[in-house]
Amino acid sequence: MDGDEQDETRDAFHELVNMTPAALDRWLDSDESRDAGHHQDGGESVGHASGRRIVEILRKKKGDLSDEDYEHMRKVVGYVRRHLAQRPSGDVEDTRWRYSLMNWGHDPLERHG
Repeated sequence: MDGDEQDETRDAFHELVNMTPAALDRWLDSDESRDAGHHQDGGESVGHASGRRIVEILRKKKGDLSDEDYEHMRKVVGYVRRHLAQRPSGDVEDTRWRYSLMNWGHDPLERHG
């Protein structure tokens, strides 16, 4: 990934990830967070593990980001965009749809910034 691709990936990631590291940490500690998403073999969900990785990325300085961090940011951007396109009708506040997105660092009920 060249510098321009890194910039685009980082910008999209920060545009879509609208939870602070502290807010995401608190969310990941909740039962709702642990119950949301796809679980393999009864373990941690893919989204929950992603959330922990997102917290690590958010706490890094730009110069400390690795190629693996950029790949994960790209994965997060793709997931959030796909998931947002599948928004259910009605109130989404207490839905697995919202909880899954929050595991990926995006709260659809929060304004960015």
